[in-house]
Amino acid sequence: MFAEYSSLIPWLLTTVAFGLVAVHAIFQGRQIRQLRTRLKQRCDTLGRELHATASGSMGVGQRLVTCERQLHELRSTLDEMRQNDPLRISYDEASRLVDLGADIDDLMNTCGISRPEAELVSALRKRQAA
Repeated sequence: MFAEYSSLIPWLLTTVAFGLVAVHAIFQGRQIRQLRTRLKQRCDTLGRELHATASGSMGVGQRLVTCERQLHELRSTLDEMRQNDPLRISYDEASRLVDLGADIDDLMNTCGISRPEAELVSALRKRQAA
């Protein structure tokens, strides 16, 4: 009787092994589906976050370009104001006259500046020359 069953043991073990492999495959399939679902959700979340970050970056970039444009305009305006400043021209002219040897009264009469201003320009130019 044992001889009859001994020939069935390899078939029985093979059947049990296939059954276990099938059960294992079913559980692995469930895990794979769950992982795919979680991965898809994570990809969707990351896609939304990336879109929000890109939109924010574009907004910051546009604001930066606007600020740079305004800065350039302000610099141009400031340079223009400096060039057209009548007081600056007077001081530049006064400095040049001091270099040529003009005294304080000459500076006041020629450049239209006050005595303290003329004294200051004269003192500064003489100090720079020394």
